[in-house]
Amino acid sequence: MLYSTVPAAEKRARFREALSSGELQRMPGAFNPLSARLIEEKGFEGVYISGAVIAADLGFPDIGLTTLTEVATRGGQISRMTNLPTLIDADTGFGEPMNVARTVETLEDAGVSGLHIEDQVNPKRCGHLDGKAVVDADTAVKRIRAAVDARRDPNLLIMARTDIRGAEGLGAAVDRVKQLVDAGADAIFPEAMADLSEFETIRAATDVPLLANMTEFGKSELFSTQQLADVGMNLVIYPVSLLRIAMGAAERGLDALTAEGSLKSEVAGMQTRARLYELLDYEAYNAFDTSVFNFDVPTGR
Repeated sequence: MLYSTVPAAEKRARFREALSSGELQRMPGAFNPLSARLIEEKGFEGVYISGAVIAADLGFPDIGLTTLTEVATRGGQISRMTNLPTLIDADTGFGEPMNVARTVETLEDAGVSGLHIEDQVNPKRCGHLDGKAVVDADTAVKRIRAAVDARRDPNLLIMARTDIRGAEGLGAAVDRVKQLVDAGADAIFPEAMADLSEFETIRAATDVPLLANMTEFGKSELFSTQQLADVGMNLVIYPVSLLRIAMGAAERGLDALTAEGSLKSEVAGMQTRARLYELLDYEAYNAFDTSVFNFDVPTGR
């Protein structure tokens, strides 16, 4: 009911095992705790928590305006709602190496299974926009070393994201990946790869787990899970997809209300009350304390 039945440390251990299984781990992005529960119910392997989605939810663009507190709060809310591992976007670590260390410990306390820290300068930009700039290798390495040294649970996954492909090319990305792995990164997130051959090139450069970002309207083609598995990817995220789907439906509904004066035409596409209650597990709350939750759960609509 209220919280995940799997302790955070166990979720992290399971995440590590899954990454070494040879099976591609699919991690759709949850835009709130309820969507995380839906991701789990639909049989996916993990839940991604996107910094861009957290920013958008607050009405901000993805340019580094969110704070560690805001990210950790949402990360904890989502992680508590699912038995699946959660991977969270920690942007550039929210400051200098000491800030990175605090970020890691704060997110570890929030219950996430892993986090990624990128090598962009501040203020950062969405990874699929032009005009990005990256820090030098020494700064990028110090961020990852600080992150690795700060974790207390050795199973907390420290992933390094590099945006250098868009700024300096694929060769620079290969070099940066090797430097980040040498610094202690458990996994690599090579952002904005142009095609499958570029993923293959990164795969050949390292033996740590690799993540593919399948975000819509970006610089990467939307490859299938089979295509990504075939070139050796270990994880795939769909960071903003559910938010885009939900907001698209919301916009269509508001347009219908304006045009038609009611939402009758939209009802067929809505989640029913019964389905929402099922997803929320209303019946379990009812059974837990009937003196408080003394209602009947509807089943018809």
